Amino acid sequence: LRARGIESDKAVVSTQSTGKTVAVFSDADRNSLHVKMADEAHYIGPSPASESYLRQDKILDVIKKTGAQAVHPGYGFLSEQEPFANALAANGVEFIGPPASAIADMGSKSASKRIMIDAGVSCIPGYHGDNQDEAYLKEKGDEIGYPIIIKAVSGGGGKGMRMVFHEKDFMAALRSAKEESIKAFNDDRVILERFFDFQPRHVEVQVMADSHGNALYFSNRDCSVQRRHQKIIEEAPAPGLTDEEHQEIGEMAVRAAKAVGYKSAGTVEFIMDTVERKFYFMEMNTRLQVEHPITELVTGVDLVELQLRVAQGEKLPLTQEDINVHGHAFEARVYAEDPANNFMPGSGDVRYLSTPAESDLVRIDTSIRQGDAVSVFYDPMIAKLVVWGPDRLSSLSLLHSKLQEYHVVGLSTNIKFLKDLATHPKFQSADVHIDFIPEHGDTLFPAPAPLSDEDLGLTAVSYLLSNTKTSPSPWSKSLFTRLNVSHVEELKLKHGDTDMDIKIRCADPTYFVSIDGRPEVELTAEVSCEGNVIWGQANSATRKLECKIVLDGDNLHIFTDGTETVLTREVPKYLQADEEVGLDDGVASVEGLVQKIFAGVGDAVKRGDIILQVNVMKMLFDIPAHKDGVISSICFDEGDRVSKGQLLYELEE
Repeated sequence: LRARGIESDKAVVSTQSTGKTVAVFSDADRNSLHVKMADEAHYIGPSPASESYLRQDKILDVIKKTGAQAVHPGYGFLSEQEPFANALAANGVEFIGPPASAIADMGSKSASKRIMIDAGVSCIPGYHGDNQDEAYLKEKGDEIGYPIIIKAVSGGGGKGMRMVFHEKDFMAALRSAKEESIKAFNDDRVILERFFDFQPRHVEVQVMADSHGNALYFSNRDCSVQRRHQKIIEEAPAPGLTDEEHQEIGEMAVRAAKAVGYKSAGTVEFIMDTVERKFYFMEMNTRLQVEHPITELVTGVDLVELQLRVAQGEKLPLTQEDINVHGHAFEARVYAEDPANNFMPGSGDVRYLSTPAESDLVRIDTSIRQGDAVSVFYDPMIAKLVVWGPDRLSSLSLLHSKLQEYHVVGLSTNIKFLKDLATHPKFQSADVHIDFIPEHGDTLFPAPAPLSDEDLGLTAVSYLLSNTKTSPSPWSKSLFTRLNVSHVEELKLKHGDTDMDIKIRCADPTYFVSIDGRPEVELTAEVSCEGNVIWGQANSATRKLECKIVLDGDNLHIFTDGTETVLTREVPKYLQADEEVGLDDGVASVEGLVQKIFAGVGDAVKRGDIILQVNVMKMLFDIPAHKDGVISSICFDEGDRVSKGQLLYELEE
């Protein structure tokens, strides 16, 4: 039996060779890929995870109904929940994961640190005790010295984590971390750890253990480049380590796994002190990690298949000497998010999707297809693009090439950011650390280059010619001709706030295109189209041109030379609204749930005062007043769902 997501799809494939597969799904996932792939699927409730995927009673009901003998939990929801593992054991069902005791030991950041110290695994200096009195925690923070990190004991994925750089900020950060932690994990306990302010790296080790006392490490991965303490891109093996360091961190990870009687796949995460060249234990993820495919590519081992064999009681069929690393692999996480807006997570329909072709060197793990929706209720990941090359630079070059072929229309994605990251000189030289994005923010977010007049010319010609191929009107067939007289066609487009006036004339087979009165561009073009997609090819005086145009409402999404540009067709004035509400006027810029309302109708507020808080994928975002005024209405109640573009509040002068 399997729950939702990308790993569900892979587990279904791995399991179907040996048995029958059963999937469970919520309202939001009714038409998802894992539901289609499984032999049978069962509905377990509404879209919110708390009413479906986190309801172990509903999953147990499906197990009893279907006679399922094992459960693969993936990498979210109940995958690291000790009560769920215990419930399965009590019902005689195999949990394809570690023992409940190991989940409990490693799930507590405080208990795990104590166990690791006893096992001889280096840990970050800090406070990992049970006393959660705020004043006592403040005292411990002062003793450790700033900067420090406050971490939720039951946390993960950056939730319930706060950085504190100055003593005066400690209490506010502590309360904020506790509030987010109780919401995400129903547990507000925290630990305190020293923060390394010398650009440390995040290096982790893939381990696998069986029930016969054997444990192995399968190389390591670098996951240093992150936003909001969450990973964006990973690579294997971690670059720049000596052979001795690879062995040292691998053996520490095995000691960590054996210290808690581990079984199945797990990942031991370390902070690397790049000055002293030391590794410090952070935590162990007692499940299969999102980034496990890169380990599979460099070791040649199918980790999911190995999980299944271990769950059946088999011994690991390998020794440590059998595990060798070949080449280098990258995984880029394609997210529905807006990197230019602090990586704000997004949601919505995937109205067009075109991906690179898969091969022995390129792998795409996804549960999203064209027409599917990225839901506000779950993680906004669209796919994992995974590539392999004989060395790091060739692998990185392949990653960039395949990102250029990844086209998504309907919602904002981080694809352009990933392409810019892959070509950044510091990333190419493997000079990575956990503050990589803040340090290089001025060069990681370059403004998109404008389309050349040649590319704009091909776009305009392709768009106009596509109408002659799809329109039933006889007049469209006589484009550029009026009563046998040469005619100039006009097209008005908009790029952001910039209007463009395009004039096109034809002297068969050549098109002459002028942009805003500039000198004409001369093109010979061929156009084909299918549905809402147009492909154009042309030769100019200087080069060969190619473009793909995806029509989405009034927008033209133009993909050319590995870049995406969005142009808007002019909307007739009679179709335009009299007045538009801007995003600075109390309108939601993302989809989410109203977490808390801090002010009410009649309250006077100043610009910047927090009016309410929105929960987006379990991350809390404050919504401030955009100007001074008096609140005349709050449009939602706490717990309500809001969509992008909806009015949240109104102010009067």
